[in-house]
Amino acid sequence: MLERTPWHILAVFGAFALFIPPLQAHPHVFVDGGVDFVVSDEKTLEALQVTWLYDEFETLYLLSSYGMSLNAEGGLDEEDRLKLVRLKSDWPSDFDGSAHLSIAGEPVRLDWPVGLDVHLINGRLQLTFSRHLETPINLNRSPAEVAFYESTYFFAFKVANLPQLIGDIDNCTAQVIPFDPDAKDTALQAVLAKLSREETPSNQNVGALFADRIMVQCG
Repeated sequence: MLERTPWHILAVFGAFALFIPPLQAHPHVFVDGGVDFVVSDEKTLEALQVTWLYDEFETLYLLSSYGMSLNAEGGLDEEDRLKLVRLKSDWPSDFDGSAHLSIAGEPVRLDWPVGLDVHLINGRLQLTFSRHLETPINLNRSPAEVAFYESTYFFAFKVANLPQLIGDIDNCTAQVIPFDPDAKDTALQAVLAKLSREETPSNQNVGALFADRIMVQCG
């Protein structure tokens, strides 16, 4: 087996630099993923299971920032994977969740993430974790909606995975409602594009304006 070397990942960065424009506009990081719904007896929503799949460039950037690189097979050594689990489990104090749950338009409080796991999927870093509802909610009474976004729009989240319903799901459905831009959204994106990596939008929850959403209802 070839010896691992930081030059391997630097070479890959060089290749990406030929094709990717400078990171000078919001958003900077692109994440595919989605949300699955854990439903207990009598259609009670207990938890969300969240998936993030970073783009290839951000995957290499994250690995490099932690002093890691891909092995000779283009994969991730188990020692590094477990180290990533430990490091990424230390959530920042300003973590806003990416999965924003509401019932009848009212936000629903979620517990701090638990059960984080990390894997490399086709050259892309995947994170999965769970968030339990502080107070479980019966879905027979009102549909639930999850907006998939990060508030500053530094990260652009996209629902790429079909949502799964886990548990007591008879007569329950989940529908993805993709973000559908209009002229107003296009104008705002042009403004955001002028912000540097160090700047944040004046709108403190601008990410919500560009969010894919998932609607879950039972009955």
